[in-house]
Amino acid sequence: MSAHADIHAHDDDHGHHHKETFVTKYIFSQDHKMIAKQYLITGTIMGVIGILMSMMFRMQIAWPEEPNVLFEALLGKWAPEGVMDADIYLALVTIHGTIMVFFVLTAGLSGTFSNLLIPLQIGARDMASGFLNMVSYWLFFLSSVIMVLSLFVEAGPAAAGWTIYPPLSALPMAQGGSGAGMTLWLVSMAIFIASSLLGSLNYIVTVLNLRTKGMSMTRLPLTIWAFFITAIIGVISFPVLLSAALLLIMDRSFGTSFFLSDIFIQGEVLHYQGGSPVLFEHLFWFLGHPEVYIVLLPALGITSEIIATNSRKPIFGYRAMVASILAIAFLSTIVWGHHMFISGMNPFLGSVFTFTTLLIAIPSAVKAFNYITTLWKGNLQMNPAMLFSIGLVSTFITGGLTGIILGDSALDINVHDTYFVVAHFHLVMGISALYGMFAGIYHWFPKMFGRMLNKRLGYIHFWTTAVCAYGVFFPMHFIGMAGLPRRYYTNSAFPLFDDLADVNVIITVFALVGGVFQLVFLYNFFSSIFFGKKAEKNPWKSNTLEWTTPVEHIHGNWPGEIPHVHRWAYDYSKPGHDEDFVPQNVPMKDDEEELQH
Repeated sequence: MSAHADIHAHDDDHGHHHKETFVTKYIFSQDHKMIAKQYLITGTIMGVIGILMSMMFRMQIAWPEEPNVLFEALLGKWAPEGVMDADIYLALVTIHGTIMVFFVLTAGLSGTFSNLLIPLQIGARDMASGFLNMVSYWLFFLSSVIMVLSLFVEAGPAAAGWTIYPPLSALPMAQGGSGAGMTLWLVSMAIFIASSLLGSLNYIVTVLNLRTKGMSMTRLPLTIWAFFITAIIGVISFPVLLSAALLLIMDRSFGTSFFLSDIFIQGEVLHYQGGSPVLFEHLFWFLGHPEVYIVLLPALGITSEIIATNSRKPIFGYRAMVASILAIAFLSTIVWGHHMFISGMNPFLGSVFTFTTLLIAIPSAVKAFNYITTLWKGNLQMNPAMLFSIGLVSTFITGGLTGIILGDSALDINVHDTYFVVAHFHLVMGISALYGMFAGIYHWFPKMFGRMLNKRLGYIHFWTTAVCAYGVFFPMHFIGMAGLPRRYYTNSAFPLFDDLADVNVIITVFALVGGVFQLVFLYNFFSSIFFGKKAEKNPWKSNTLEWTTPVEHIHGNWPGEIPHVHRWAYDYSKPGHDEDFVPQNVPMKDDEEELQH
């Protein structure tokens, strides 16, 4: 610990030796708090684009072939006379999935809160490398710009699904979206992966090396454990996707055949041979499944902190929660094959992936039960952050239950590539992670901007979002079990599905209402930055170190000495103390016992 203390003592006046200009403070900032805001606002803008896309293709599914003024205005030549073209439908689905999974839920969620909270909660002046932190944000911003620019390519944006399976992604002549739009997609993702790796390495080094005196690993808040393990998963799995993207670029541009074999286009035999699109599936899903937890674990860590704070109780089973994070991280890297049960894999291999997939239900259940037990008989403070955290527990359980069906190779065959799968992963990953992101914003907004969000607007935002999210994804399970395939821009050619048309209309109405009510959040967010009620130093009466810093941000976080840690982060309602919270920097009393956690 002395090494940590020496680092901090030497760094006591860090950030105060030069006057910052507008450019160095707000644009090319190396302060982790400002970079967190940059990630959040960029991720929010990308989220608006992604949600707009989902609203458009939902309208197409509900009312196929019907002219729509909105389509004509936004899609131009891709919606002649207001009727959406089939190619642009698949492109919208592709870019929506890419933006939401990577740019919103990976960078927007993890980039924001890892940057904001890691130095503040472990007692560090800043990240291990402020420069690399700045570079990682600007690479993310550049990749976001390239992805948005791909929407304006003449032949259309990438349209191979967010999983970009060959041959649609490997043959530039396969369809319009396989040309320049697909190239820009690959370039954007390569830059995004570089950003993620720089960020992840920074987070890992910071947690291991810059903890303040007394902050042992077993005293870390669960948020930090979640961000730390998420960063490790990213460092292990993102390079695999980068290799897949580079091999795909070689197939597209340099005549190689890693993923292509025996291809015919309009009766003409192409020269490719020897490759395998299934190889691409293995490479993609080796990142694709850990990506679920790269998205989900930060949201679960945020939820742990908020539920404990607003239950006024110690988190139940701290060590079990840490163990479950470690188990999820390990198991998530050996279950990727459950996405490929119908790719023709050996049935024995399918049974192995079934076994490892069902195992992951155990640590997931540990987390769910520990949340419920923390809530049980707590003095619950039902603010918007708490509501979104409880909402996450709900969607995590309901979405996770359907994962048991999809994780079984014999059962998965019946519903693979139907709306059942869409319902499952949107609930367990998409909505759960979004709830975690919203919870984190409502909880740490005072720390980021020095002002409070409007609580009444927060309640409206939660209840409309919660009702509409289940209104969209709950019925999808049933149309999926009825066999309705996903990614079809219209089902009107199949009389078998005529009875499901009304259900699709209901789903779309919920999606449109839910999307529109996100404007309440956006208004609350941006207006509160300037006009919100000024925040006090510790508005939630929380124990973690970030609430010991001044409301006004300084580059270096604490004026003077960094606080030392004497206890874990969850001493709420502890007997022998006058108040129902005891911050981590408060020394132990002579007769006080540290809680067994």
